[in-house]
Amino acid sequence: MAVLLAIVLVVHGLIHLLGFAKAFRLAELPQLAQPISPWLGVGWLVDALLFLAAAAALLVWPRGWWAICACAIVASTFLVVTAWSDAKFGTLGNLVALIGVVFGFLAQGPVSLHAAYDRDVDRALARLAPAESIRDADLAHLPASVQRYLRAAGVVGQPRVRNFHVRMHGRIKSGRDARWMPLLAEQYNFVDEPARLFYLNGSMLAVPVQGYHRYIGPSATMKVRAAALLPVVDVSGPEMNLGETVTMFNDMCVMAPATLIDPAIVWEAVDAHTARASFTNAGQTIQARLSFNEAGELTNFWSDDRYQTSPDGTSVQKVRWSTPLGGYRAFGPVRLASGGEARWHEASGDYAYIEVTFDDIRYNVRLR
Repeated sequence: MAVLLAIVLVVHGLIHLLGFAKAFRLAELPQLAQPISPWLGVGWLVDALLFLAAAAALLVWPRGWWAICACAIVASTFLVVTAWSDAKFGTLGNLVALIGVVFGFLAQGPVSLHAAYDRDVDRALARLAPAESIRDADLAHLPASVQRYLRAAGVVGQPRVRNFHVRMHGRIKSGRDARWMPLLAEQYNFVDEPARLFYLNGSMLAVPVQGYHRYIGPSATMKVRAAALLPVVDVSGPEMNLGETVTMFNDMCVMAPATLIDPAIVWEAVDAHTARASFTNAGQTIQARLSFNEAGELTNFWSDDRYQTSPDGTSVQKVRWSTPLGGYRAFGPVRLASGGEARWHEASGDYAYIEVTFDDIRYNVRLR
C-alpha cells in the first residue's frame, strides 16, 4: 500500500512540472491554454519537489512523510485554483494524497499508537547503564540443561543484557478458524526495570491494522486499531498483567538467553533436557517449563499462566501456551532460534495463532 501511494505521489508531482515548463516555455504545451507567470512557474516546480520528497519520505521516514505531503497539498490547491480551467483535475490527485495524509497522521502522528510506542521506547533507552561481561561462573547456579543452552548460544564473554531490540515478520490470527494476517513487528525489552514494548503493522482484507502491546512495571495493555482509527482490541487488567509477565520471560529465554543468569529467576532441573523456572516481576510470579535438545538448543517453552483473549477482546481465559522454536542461526555474536510460533492448547486441541521469523536482534541499544 505504501509503495502504491508513493507511486501516486510521484506521478502527481511530475504532472506539476508541466506548470513550470509552461511558465518558462521549456516545451510546447497547447493543452494548457492559460498563461503562467514565472513566479507561479517556480511555485509549480517547488510543489513538484514537495510531492517527490513526500513520496521518498513515505518509504524512508514514515513518521513524518504526512507533514511534507500536507504542505504539498496546500500549495497544490492554491496553484490549481490559479489555473483552474487547465488544472482542475489535479484536485483528484490532491484528494487521493489527502486520504493518505489523514491515514498517515492517524498511524504515525502524535496521537497514534506508534507515537505512544516511540515515547515509551525513548524514555526507557535513556536509562541504559554500562554492562559488565558474563563469566562462566555466572552460570554455575543454573540447571545443567540451561547452562548448555547459554554456552551453545555463546553468551559467556559477552556483555550482560540491559535491553534488546528485535525486528520480525510473519503472520497472526485472532482465533482457530480466523483468517491469517501478515505482520511486520518490532519490540524493545528492558531487563533492569522490566518492560516489553511490542508494535505491529498488519493488514486484514486490505485494511491496515496497527497494534501496541505495552508492559511496564506491573501493568500491561493491548490496543489494536484498524485503519489507525477504529478500535478492534483494548484489553488491560490483572489477567493481561500476568499473561504479559509470561511473554516477557519467554522473550528473555528465546531472544536474550544471557538474561537467564538473573538470580531472581528460580530454576529447577526436571531431567537432562527439561527445566522449570519461576519468574517474578512487580509482585507477579509465573511458572514455565523449558525443553532442550541434545545440541543444547531451546526447542519449546510452556506455561499455564497465560490468558487467551477472545477474538473481540471482551473476555479472557487461562489456557496452556507454548512456543516451539527452530532454525538456529547467528545473530551477531550469539546463536539463537531464527523463529517459531505461539500455540494455544485448548481442550479441543492446540493450534498456532502466530508464526514469526526474527530478522534482527540487537543488545544494549542506546538512544535512537
